[in-house]
Order: sequence, then structure tokens, then C-alpha cells
Amino acid sequence: MKLAVIAGTPGSGKTSVLIHAGRTLLKYGLRPAVVKIDCLWTEDDRRFERLGVPVAVGLAKDMCPDHYSIYNVDEMLEWARSQEADVLLNETAGLCLRCAPYPDSALAVCVIDVTTGPNAPLKVGPLLTTADVVVVTKGDMVSQAEREVFRERILEANPGCRIVEANGLTGKGAAELAELVRDGPDLAEDMHLRHNPPLAICTLCTGELRVSKRHHRGVLRHLDGFMEYSGE
Repeated sequence: MKLAVIAGTPGSGKTSVLIHAGRTLLKYGLRPAVVKIDCLWTEDDRRFERLGVPVAVGLAKDMCPDHYSIYNVDEMLEWARSQEADVLLNETAGLCLRCAPYPDSALAVCVIDVTTGPNAPLKVGPLLTTADVVVVTKGDMVSQAEREVFRERILEANPGCRIVEANGLTGKGAAELAELVRDGPDLAEDMHLRHNPPLAICTLCTGELRVSKRHHRGVLRHLDGFMEYSGE
């Protein structure tokens, strides 16, 4: 089985591009299955069902969706095999920009919206810098010069990536993405993350509601960048 993890910020067009790519994979004679990871709510599974492909939904709720996706890789793969799929497309929300939900033997795809500004690729972090493929959407809404600047920013952040310009409405670029998925790596038995998880959790992560540092423990970073550990 092949695994492609498609991550990106909300509204970047992940689902629309993936639907077009899934349609192309079906034309190639492959059997894709989709696991859609979101935070609180989604109805995107209905859009995938129209393709006639099996789809499952996982809601991370109060957990980071990237972490939730990583924890459940085995369960997702087991489900995909039960559907007799040979390609699992895992779409995950990718919200905090400091996580990278990509296993080392999967095809890592980052979807980014060009209308977010020319410097956005430098702000996304490991979600983009560790990706094999960066899919750029909504290019029809900006000028050619802005697209070129955006492209250079992506290569500045991730020089080795493959850039695919895609349109979620027309399907442009989706066939190229589907080819990359088809020719991607086979899953290894033992997988590892491509990037270190966030350094630590603080007491905000575990439910402390009071503001101000004096109420918090763990690894704390100050406004001037200084980092310290507070607690036992």
C-alpha cells in the first residue's frame, strides 16, 4: 500500500484538489481510500463519497489534528486494507504550523494558498519544509509576478520540493499530483516522523485557564526569545 499525507491550513483547497486527484487515480485503475482528519466538524466525506471511494472521518476535537493523525496511522491503514485499497489518502488539518504529520515512507504533500501573501511559505515551518510536494492553490487570483515570488519563497524554505500549481475548481494540476501519488514510495513496516514533534507541552496544553506566567509550568518561552523550564 502507498500512503500520501496531504496537510495544509484550512481554506487552502486541500479537499477540492484531492477530489480531482482521486478521480485521476481511479482512471489509473488504482483503488484509493480517504481518511479525513478535522478538528470539530466536517461534511467533506460526502464530497468524497460522490467519487465512489471509501472514506472515513476522524475528529481530533481538543487534540492537535496532526498529532491525532500520527497516533492513528496504524488504525487508518488497517481500515484502508479492509476496504481493499492500494492507496490511502490522509487529509489532515495542519493548524499549528510547528508540527509535520509526515511519516518517512509516505508521500508528504503540503497545500498552501498563494493569496496568503508572498512571505507565507517562510512562516509555515515543517509542514512545508519537510514536504516532498508543495501544492500551490488559487494562483488565478494573483498576478504572474506574485506567483513567481511565491514560488521562490517556497524554494527558499524547501529547496528540494516539487511544486505543483493546482486549481481546486477546474482540477488543473491534480493529474500531476495523482501521478506523484501513484509513483510514490511503498510503506515501510517501521515508520518514523520526518521532523521532531514540538519541544514540550505547557500547563495551558493540559487545561490551565489562568493567564500570566506565574500560573504555568513546563517549558516557557519569553517574549524576548529566552526559554526556561519552570517546575519540578
